Amino acid sequence: MPVHVHLFIKTDPAVALDNIIARIKGKRSRMLRNEFPALKSRLPALWTRNYFVSTCGHASLETVKKNVEEQKSR
Repeated sequence: MPVHVHLFIKTDPAVALDNIIARIKGKRSRMLRNEFPALKSRLPALWTRNYFVSTCGHASLETVKKNVEEQKSR
């Protein structure tokens, strides 16, 4: 997709990823609706409930950054 976001998050393994994603999307939605009031009446929801999560195992931060940068050029 031409518009998407990569987040590299370090978290406690006991925290459910779906809760983290829901909180991020909820907070960003509120911020955008406050900044752009027209969004309140034009769109019922800013995000879908869908998301993709992948672990990076023992890859270094530099390796992850490089992979994200490479995806930008695709």
